[in-house]
Amino acid sequence: MLAYVLPLMTERPPSKQPAELARLIQRHAPADGLHATAIPRVLLIRAACPSEPVHALHEPALCIVAQGRKQVMLGEEVFVYGADQCLVVSVDLPVVGQVIEATATAPYLCLRVDLDPGQIGSLMLEAGLEPQGRAPPGPGLSLTPAEPSLLDAATRLVRLLETPRDIPILAPLFIREMLYRLLSGEHSARLRHIALAKDRLDSINRAIAWLKHHYAEPLRIEQLARQAHMSTSALHHHFKSITAMSPLQYQKQLRLQEARRLMLGQALDAASAGHSVGYESPSQFNREYSRLFGAPPARDIARLRGTLAPQPNAST
Repeated sequence: MLAYVLPLMTERPPSKQPAELARLIQRHAPADGLHATAIPRVLLIRAACPSEPVHALHEPALCIVAQGRKQVMLGEEVFVYGADQCLVVSVDLPVVGQVIEATATAPYLCLRVDLDPGQIGSLMLEAGLEPQGRAPPGPGLSLTPAEPSLLDAATRLVRLLETPRDIPILAPLFIREMLYRLLSGEHSARLRHIALAKDRLDSINRAIAWLKHHYAEPLRIEQLARQAHMSTSALHHHFKSITAMSPLQYQKQLRLQEARRLMLGQALDAASAGHSVGYESPSQFNREYSRLFGAPPARDIARLRGTLAPQPNAST
């Protein structure tokens, strides 16, 4: 049974800041999709209609929704968030994202800032912030209201796209301010553990890094535990608490997402794609692929190609 994490409500009156941030994002992301910007590690996301579920490996990032709503599934948990809320992802997580509220006149608009552990660590030292003694409970993903001070810094950051000459000097300052606001708020424990290399989260990060580079190999839990510097029982417990899945489930998602990419991008057939990511049995590959993506490989790829194909102009 899926566990839903509903949008968090606050007592403060609605802020005008998301509306201003939405106008700026819409101006600099005129078409649907993920848009890189002139500011390093800053991306803008737009969608004019609800989307199909998208499977992806989400890297550490801060996401602030300015308009519309989205849901992210991690294991059996569903996080739903919209304007005035922010999502922080602290480790690489296989998630399923889906825009659930968007129209042509009020598209889904989101600011994403990819997080740099070194920058967070440096800011912690300057601010005199002490490391947390224990890892934060729950998965490596947290959802909270976006405080006005954070929204203000985010708005000023995106506004820099209108004065490119100011970006080299002011963008780093605004991003540092955003990180400082997060470190001072409810995301503090999550962010501090992104920067630290002393606790169990770092051990899980080592296990994740190994899985990302060796997903096609048979999984030997003892070998993975050695990579994480943990016992096998501790690895299982803490890996699942942070990623909401077991190491084997995590590896399976990596394999299936890569196989899907190979079939879609390199036109591999299902048997070749399955074998390239470590499946010895085509029937097992087809079965697990269908369970994750909702259709057998050939049908799923045909549907994706149809979705990605250029659509006729609505006026014709």
